[in-house]
Amino acid sequence: MNAYLSIFLKSMLVDNVILIQFLALCPFIGMTTDVGKATGMGIAVTFVMVLATAVTWPLYTYLLAPMGLQFLETLIFILVIAALVQLVEFYLKKCAPALYSSMGVYLALITTNCAILAVTLNSISKNYNFLESIVYALGTAAGFLMSMTLMSGIRERIKSAPVPQCVKGTPILFISASLLSMAFSGFAGLIK
Repeated sequence: MNAYLSIFLKSMLVDNVILIQFLALCPFIGMTTDVGKATGMGIAVTFVMVLATAVTWPLYTYLLAPMGLQFLETLIFILVIAALVQLVEFYLKKCAPALYSSMGVYLALITTNCAILAVTLNSISKNYNFLESIVYALGTAAGFLMSMTLMSGIRERIKSAPVPQCVKGTPILFISASLLSMAFSGFAGLIK
């Protein structure tokens, strides 16, 4: 049980997909203007990330590797991710039209979200078994959701803060993101 907790916490905090690995910066910058949108994007990415890992790990382990087709993993994984994003898009369009319209182009960009592809590829390269891969995906998704929510909260505070004119807009956004990233790098010594 400690091994699974270690994988979860390490992927969530120490190897945070946004703040430490600098993946998925497009939704991090584009979807954190509002806490609701950031949370919605985080939940959608969580769903796709965990399901993509649950589908790609057996595909690789029981189909690609035994047949010597490991070179196709990236292509196959992207196709699986694209199909799952379509499912999320259909669901949101039907059940949460306000969230669907607020996400706009960023919902379709989940397909090309490098964080999701990185999780599927990393779970294979780290030689995780199926359960460890799912825990890794859940931890990474939790770190993504936490980063998105934290940044959206910071951005809402910035709106009412007396920010100097020379750093208003994008500069203060990147300053805040870099400070958040430095804070997360402090977790590196806690979990091995």
